[in-house]
Amino acid sequence: MRIGMFGDSYLPDVNGVVTSIVTLKRALENDGHDVFIITTHPSLIHTSYEDRILRLPGIEVKQMYGYVATSPLHFKAFGIVKEMKLDIIHVHTEFGAGLFGHFCGKMLKLPIVSTYHTTYEDYTHYVNVFNSKTVDAIAKKSIERISRLYGASCEAIIAPSQKTKDMLIRYNIQRPIFVVPTGLDLERFDPHLSDSVRLKEIRDQVGVKEHEKIILFVGRLAKEKSIDFVIDGFRYIKEMELPVKFLIVGGGPEMDALVEKTETLGLGDTIVFVGKKPADQVPAYYHASDAFVSASLTETQGMTYIEALASQLPVFARPDEVLTGLIEEGKTGYFFRSPQEFAQRVQQWLAVDEPVRIQMRMDARRQVDVYDMRTFAKAVISVYQNAISRYANTYRIESVTMKDELAEITAINRTEKFTLMMLSDVCIAKELVKGKMVSEKTWDQYRDEEKVAKAYQAAIRKLAVKDRTKKEMFDFLNENTDCTLVQINAVLNHLGERGYIDDGRYTHSMILNLRALLMGKSRIIKTLKDKGIDENLITEALALESADAELNLAIRWAEKVQPTIGGRSLIAKKQKIRQKLLHQGFDLSTTDQAMTFLSFEDELVQEKQNLFRAALKAANRLRRRFSSQKELRLAIKKALASQGFKFSDINEVVEEMELEHEPKDSE
Repeated sequence: MRIGMFGDSYLPDVNGVVTSIVTLKRALENDGHDVFIITTHPSLIHTSYEDRILRLPGIEVKQMYGYVATSPLHFKAFGIVKEMKLDIIHVHTEFGAGLFGHFCGKMLKLPIVSTYHTTYEDYTHYVNVFNSKTVDAIAKKSIERISRLYGASCEAIIAPSQKTKDMLIRYNIQRPIFVVPTGLDLERFDPHLSDSVRLKEIRDQVGVKEHEKIILFVGRLAKEKSIDFVIDGFRYIKEMELPVKFLIVGGGPEMDALVEKTETLGLGDTIVFVGKKPADQVPAYYHASDAFVSASLTETQGMTYIEALASQLPVFARPDEVLTGLIEEGKTGYFFRSPQEFAQRVQQWLAVDEPVRIQMRMDARRQVDVYDMRTFAKAVISVYQNAISRYANTYRIESVTMKDELAEITAINRTEKFTLMMLSDVCIAKELVKGKMVSEKTWDQYRDEEKVAKAYQAAIRKLAVKDRTKKEMFDFLNENTDCTLVQINAVLNHLGERGYIDDGRYTHSMILNLRALLMGKSRIIKTLKDKGIDENLITEALALESADAELNLAIRWAEKVQPTIGGRSLIAKKQKIRQKLLHQGFDLSTTDQAMTFLSFEDELVQEKQNLFRAALKAANRLRRRFSSQKELRLAIKKALASQGFKFSDINEVVEEMELEHEPKDSE
């Protein structure tokens, strides 16, 4: 396998990330893999490539312990990376060289694995110079977003410890996260390999006497390492006259402040700073010491703890999740929570018998067998294989275009391009951005979201013509789309959230329209219920009307229909008006009241004329059915009576009628 490792630092720099890269490179090469290093060096324009190490130009940031900041784009270097013909890219940083690694992965269509070495949220003090809680909160939130963004572009993420994995899960990173503790070349820290003359030189440099012990710290001298906490502990150690000296190996931004603190406390003869040392010299400092200490609580794994244990040194440390399984109280080291307790633990350690001290050294070495670099390499190769397999069935998002409330997402699977649509809110919630990798299974799930988006689009077109109720839209979507009930409800909820459907608003609007048509309450209720509106919602809306609104509308409706009913008796006309009022939705009580407001003076004047015309119609209709005049007149009277005319008026009109072709009485 041909592997490209991208990191912002590499040899001759010495830090935990470099140690991890160097160890992994050596172990992978021992197993026959080809490893290429892509890192930085302090040069504004020069790109160098030698012995499979590609160094990108960058600017040294001295405030950050010589960190070299570089651009994410290097076209000349990209051509060199292309010629490496890599199978996989492994990034070890979220910045400069790491961004370049992501760029190469995208352009060369290679799977990317990322190791999250640093808990950046513990380093916000570098940007929070005024110690502001607001700035700190913003910085931590930004770190979370950046971590989630970078994680989305990887096929797999390696966390050095469960503590780191838990943090990434808290960041809501959705990619597979594998806990792979960083391995070590344990043989390199075997005390028997150090030259005794060199060890004596180191002890002489510290000025330690034969009966005195050396407690060592190795690492970057930075605020997050809490070295000042240990220095405070040595103030108590000196007061207790314990035969111990503190040896500090490393450099960094806090160097001057720590030296000044040491002098201020009068510990210049107890604490010795020897500065930054090359990686190949570091094991000798472990072997020249008797114990190791660190008060840091920001480690993702704590490589120096493992190095110390591999060097057979008991470790003093503050309780931290990453130390679970490493430090066992009184067996491989001691925990402390305050400077005073640190001094007490040192006194406890000094008091143990020599056989116990020797046993602690043996236990310390056995404790780190699991971190053998061969085990480390096998675990990482397993992650690589998983990533390559996933990448073969993974979609890389090429573009996300937002338009109104819809998003169009284009993705590539190897060489084939796909496009789908989803709601913008869903797209944002799923954090779909250019460069994000999604599995084939996830992409198929997005197609379900496309159904929702298309149904939503159809619903908008439907509502653009006419306002509709939630039930009407449900029926429309159910009949015209293949969405499930869950998806239809999702569309309806989105329409509701955007205010496109609102049964309350619809109810008030419809009541106004139906009232304009002089419709009564009962018919309004039925009409709206047929459209799926809850009766309680209708009742609440109608209750907002004035008390006499219903009667006024009934009167207006009765006055409107009154002139349209003619050719019948006054009683029949009144009955017809009553029927129309009831049919219009007014109740019986309101109908009766409305009738009392009508005037029928004109109808009274027309009553006899209407009676005469009705009599003629009845005569024409009935004359052939009866053989005698008497029977015909009686039938006419009955017909007129059924139409509501007064009996006295009927007798008068019918008796005065001259019936043509009247049948003869059979006498």
